[in-house]
Amino acid sequence: MRRCVVLLSGGLDSAVTLAAARASGYEAHALSVDYGQRHARELDSAARVAAQLGAKSHRTVALDLRAIGGSALTAATAVPKDRTAEQMAAAIPPTYVPARNTILLGLALGYAETLGASDLFFGANALDYAGYPDCRPEFLRAFENLASVATKAGVEGRSRFRVHAPLMRFTKAEVVREGGRLGVDFGLTWSCYDPAPGGTPCGRCDACVLRAAGFAEAGVADPAAPGP
Repeated sequence: MRRCVVLLSGGLDSAVTLAAARASGYEAHALSVDYGQRHARELDSAARVAAQLGAKSHRTVALDLRAIGGSALTAATAVPKDRTAEQMAAAIPPTYVPARNTILLGLALGYAETLGASDLFFGANALDYAGYPDCRPEFLRAFENLASVATKAGVEGRSRFRVHAPLMRFTKAEVVREGGRLGVDFGLTWSCYDPAPGGTPCGRCDACVLRAAGFAEAGVADPAAPGP
């Protein structure tokens, strides 16, 4: 069985990506990163999702990006709330974390090399690459080229690293439908950027709004939705 490393945040997209890797026959090793994000509640979800979907292993790496800040997720900057789809698409959002996905994929690449794996799975989708530069197909292809010259396995010709983004062309509704088909327990996942004081999803940040719209369009009830 081929091995792969799956970046697992505990969110909707990464959970469905892990399920897709497992359905494709991979022995999946899940990697989560505690980068100092204000919504660290997702790391608990990541552990539960990894267990539910049969990851071969799951580990969390701590790397505090609050040291450089620059994002509403890693600095004392307000998380946008109650924005329309048009407002979200107008510019790169304040929740963009500088170089985060380059750093996370770099960690996944190093881990893959120690495992003798050449496949990385990453949960970017259409709504992500519309707003985040490090979720675009061009970025993923460029990272593959980097991996081929930045690793011992690549230079020696033992591995041709591939970054798989099986949800890249999916809308959020399609992600929900695919997750349902693959048996993802959505109740274990977490999307909120700025949880309410009681630890429940705020229901108003971009992540909550997009998640709610995806479930509504898919005609599926979200078991993790905040109460009235």
